[in-house]
Amino acid sequence: MTKIAIIYHSGYGHTAAIAEAVERGASSVEGTEVTLIKATEVENHWDALDAADGIIFGTPTYMGSIAWQLKKVLEETSGRWMQQSWKDKIAAGFTVSASWSGDKLNSLTDLTIFAMQHSMIWVGLGLLPGFNHSKATQDDLNRTGHSIGVGIQANADQGNEGMRESDFKTAEALGKRVAETAKRWKAGA
Repeated sequence: MTKIAIIYHSGYGHTAAIAEAVERGASSVEGTEVTLIKATEVENHWDALDAADGIIFGTPTYMGSIAWQLKKVLEETSGRWMQQSWKDKIAAGFTVSASWSGDKLNSLTDLTIFAMQHSMIWVGLGLLPGFNHSKATQDDLNRTGHSIGVGIQANADQGNEGMRESDFKTAEALGKRVAETAKRWKAGA
């Protein structure tokens, strides 16, 4: 059994909806067990994180960086960092902001650096950028063009009903890719 944990914070529901899409993608891989964890409830889930073959981090991008609720969790892993207990776990990330850029790349970079400090194996999205040529549409996967992880644009004045189906499918693709990678990595370990 390959175990994937998704830990996230969501302020307005957009990031939670994307976390659920990532979960669907990871769960679609045969022999995968997925645990969805809210950052504010991590105290009940440290064992699941420690036992996971892969951890996917999700956060809104607020003021150009990750949400403090997830940052607090990351800082609470310093003992695990010193022991390198998450070494060689597969890692990935996703973020949501209202603006098209919204400094999402900075949030994804923060998560990547965190994973690298833990000696984790970072997995990017693995999709070409969408919505970047004359025949493209907003219905393309990876419409915001991130490769390091998933970057989602969600209108600030709308709830989840304003989000695009292509973004949910992009998030599912990340979850599936991480689960497949973790499964292969575990089999070869």
